[in-house]
Amino acid sequence: MDQLVRRVPEALGVLYDRHARAVYSLVLRIAQQAASAEEIVQDVFLQVWRNAHLYQPSRGPVEPWLFTLARNRALDQMRLKREKQRRREETLESQPLACAAPNPELLVDRQRRAERVRSLIGSLPVPQRKAIELAFFEGMTHSEIAKALQEPLGTVKSWIRTGLLRLREALEEA
Repeated sequence: MDQLVRRVPEALGVLYDRHARAVYSLVLRIAQQAASAEEIVQDVFLQVWRNAHLYQPSRGPVEPWLFTLARNRALDQMRLKREKQRRREETLESQPLACAAPNPELLVDRQRRAERVRSLIGSLPVPQRKAIELAFFEGMTHSEIAKALQEPLGTVKSWIRTGLLRLREALEEA
């Protein structure tokens, strides 16, 4: 990150090589469209390049910071798309959308990664899994999750943190 702050282009390449796949997987889960996910990942790494000076090592490792940037960008993008769609539907009739099939090798790779992540998430205790799914894939805040699950806010935060730490450890072992 120090090299990124000093604008060393190779540092961005190293960061991208190390983390792009994981960031893409997260964004794809939220965006549900490969093209949107690719665009969001590109935006995230551009944002990192422009704002590397904002990273604070004292607050934690780079990877969670990247995931937070990616998650927020993906959720913002999805909200924007929903709003545009809502406006479009108000003024025009819906038209069927054409969908191109992705590369078969890419599909197989995605399926394998998705199965691994599903397996790990499925191994979490139900409260942790539900809290993580609501936070990361539904875009709910901790307070909203606490209300939806009818649990104290501190409990929900603890579930999410503990669950994410367990997932992280399991993914690092793989």
